[in-house]
Formats: sequence, C-alpha cells, structure tokens
Amino acid sequence: QVHLVESGGGSVQPGESLLLSCQTSGFSFSDSNMRWLRGGEWVASSTRAGGTLYADRVKGRFTISRDHNKSTLYLQRNNLKPEDTGLCFCGCGSKRGRGTQGTVSS
Repeated sequence: QVHLVESGGGSVQPGESLLLSCQTSGFSFSDSNMRWLRGGEWVASSTRAGGTLYADRVKGRFTISRDHNKSTLYLQRNNLKPEDTGLCFCGCGSKRGRGTQGTVSS
C-alpha cells in the first residue's frame, strides 16, 4: 500500500525558508516520478531519471531533491512569498499524502 507522509510546514515571514519532506513507502521510490503540489497547483517534479522541473513562479527559489536510501522526497523552499502559502502535498501517480501547511506572512 502506497504511503506518502509530508512534514516540514510551518509559519514563516516573507524571505525565510522551509524544507519540506515526504517520507514514502509501499512502492519503488527510485523507479518513480515524484512531484510536489500546493493545493491543486503543480510546483515541481523529480523524475526517476534524475531530472527536475519547476513551475515558473518558483524557479530559482525552490529545489526538489530525493534520497533513495531513505525513500524520501524533499522540497527546499527559499525566499518565500505570501503567495506560497498553502497546503503542500507530495504525489506519485494518482496518490498523494495529506499535506503539510506552510504559511508565509509578516
């Protein structure tokens, strides 16, 4: 059974950073394309071939990465803006976790 558990959300001020983690189990993480979303909006993807893709609004600020030994996906979010506020999910295929809330406000 596929499990995706996000963590790392919190409340920060504009310009600060958050590191999101997604612990996975129940499938072959190293053979899977993974992604992060905020609400229903795509943010970034990490392909099983090692490639990365980003939405234009986060390019240069966010970095997606993965640790195959830990079966964990990460999203380093730097220089956060109020419009980055929302419930962030990691996803694989049609599956996604419950999300972790990140709030950016002054």
